Amino acid sequence: MIDSHAHLTSPEILPEVDAVVERAKAAGVGAMVNICTDQASLEEGLKLGRRHSEVYNTAATTPHDVEKDGEAFFPLVEKHASELVAIGETGLDYYYEHSPKKLQREFLSRYFVLAEKVSLPLVFHCRDAFADLFSMADSEYKGEAVLHCFTGTIDEAKGVLDRGWYVSFSGIITFKRSEGLRKVVQYVPLDRLFVETDSPYLAPQGKRGKKNEPAYMVETVQRIAELKGVSMQEVEKATVENISKFFVLK
Repeated sequence: MIDSHAHLTSPEILPEVDAVVERAKAAGVGAMVNICTDQASLEEGLKLGRRHSEVYNTAATTPHDVEKDGEAFFPLVEKHASELVAIGETGLDYYYEHSPKKLQREFLSRYFVLAEKVSLPLVFHCRDAFADLFSMADSEYKGEAVLHCFTGTIDEAKGVLDRGWYVSFSGIITFKRSEGLRKVVQYVPLDRLFVETDSPYLAPQGKRGKKNEPAYMVETVQRIAELKGVSMQEVEKATVENISKFFVLK
């Protein structure tokens, strides 16, 4: 298995990150994509990747934090792009709107340009903003992308797939009240599907209340297999192929 999105160098995980990586490997997680969202997490992420060949890094300021950190972090993402496997997570979040919508859009445009300049795919965060994301990408971005931690509708998933992008599902699909999202899992074809933990957040149902980590993704993979009516091994094979190709993991 590959965890396509985990915040391994977040303050919640960093103190025990080496043990977390070892537990993941013991659970059958062969690679982890670490999402760096500020200078500290990027610096630690690059060091972690040197210690553990199974860890790869992406970087960008989330839409939540562009007002606070966007300007300072952007040049660092650009500087270290050759050491990254993607640009992200970037995007739009109108549900919380922790940063002004206009500023979110400005930084998304800048990350479009950067991703194409350095020939890396994008990891999108999008909540209550699909219309703007699709409209902006249609006019400004021609590269590959994945919608991380997808919680949208089937129509929104169709918009993602129509653009040739991937859809990534987290432990949310195992939650008792996620019936609608489970229908989206059934809709998205296996060859366009990623699995992630979004650690340390969103532990699957069997681990609710605990700090999430990549080792816990087994439950999410099992649930996808049940929803698809296929074996766990088929889900593992398909998602490993999808994620490895997208991020060019070596």
